[in-house]
Amino acid sequence: MKLKLFLALWLFLILVFAGQACNHASYGADDKSKIHVGIVFDIGGKDDRSFNAAAWTGVKCAETGMTPDGRTSCGKPALGIILRDVEPGNPVSIEPAMRAFAERGYDLVIGVGFAQGPIMQTVAKDYPNVHFAIIDGVIFEDDGKTPKANVASLVFKEHEGSYLVGLIAGMTSKTGKLGFIGGMDIGLIHRFEGGYEQGARAANPNIEVIQNYVGVTDAAWNNPGKGKEIALAQISKGADVIFTAAGNSGLGAFDAVEQSGKDTSGRATHFVIGVDSNQNMVKPGFVLTSMVKRVDNAVYDIVKDVVNHQFKGGFHVFGLDTEGVGYVMDSNNQTLVSPETISAAEDAKKKIIGGQIKVVDRMMQ
Repeated sequence: MKLKLFLALWLFLILVFAGQACNHASYGADDKSKIHVGIVFDIGGKDDRSFNAAAWTGVKCAETGMTPDGRTSCGKPALGIILRDVEPGNPVSIEPAMRAFAERGYDLVIGVGFAQGPIMQTVAKDYPNVHFAIIDGVIFEDDGKTPKANVASLVFKEHEGSYLVGLIAGMTSKTGKLGFIGGMDIGLIHRFEGGYEQGARAANPNIEVIQNYVGVTDAAWNNPGKGKEIALAQISKGADVIFTAAGNSGLGAFDAVEQSGKDTSGRATHFVIGVDSNQNMVKPGFVLTSMVKRVDNAVYDIVKDVVNHQFKGGFHVFGLDTEGVGYVMDSNNQTLVSPETISAAEDAKKKIIGGQIKVVDRMMQ
């Protein structure tokens, strides 16, 4: 097994690093005085317009001071780093990619998604002098209790942001039925589901939330066809607002609500709520709002910590109080959500931050 992993690692080095020489300067020619950051995406890829895309925005901001389009300022200064990324395509390619960065002595290796946790647990132990960061994962020492010193665990209070979009959904729904589509059926996504349902019931105690998951393996994040199928089934049962926490699979729900069309006034009859990144522009007029996780901010901040020699392992927690989660209003959806609904959401936000509203964390149940 070790021999196979060794061979996979060096094959990966050849294909990813040497093979990309036609597009980039040689890795050996990289400026050794600069901080080197490597990021390994999950199988959804950096263009999923959701979770991975948010992480990509964060590292590109750190590299260039711009968003990934190369034209728009991210509002923060470039940090002068050398950045390399890998899109594994399948789960078995994740560990060789992570080890490739660590073997080459990168200053920070970022893993995108909880599924990389077991891999990073092993790799971070093998490379104790390399800084690692994982989004939505927690890495412990061998005792299973002490956060690993060379790993920053970037975690979010998704249930708080989900409460707010649930409240908005509940106040917007005309049928009294909502949908929730999760990607992989795991505790982390139960956190989204629980907050959403609690917020919806705060708006309407009698509201019904129809819940479905795409699957139980990593493939559940990258199946938009299944996401659309589930969304259409929920619509057939009366759901007129659907919140999707399903990565690339969730994009199928956007197609489903668009397919449902608009009423005589030109307003969509069904809405979807985006997740992780601002997805309001994916299907303008059909996206009620987006529950954003500021993965971009979290990633930028951990890169900045490494650049400033201030890296700290352990938990880095992002909630409403730090603007780590929230909902988005912009030109794409400002006519879809009533002023009364926005006022109620902002009031709820203050009460959650102040402790008057306790949002249940289903991941802990």
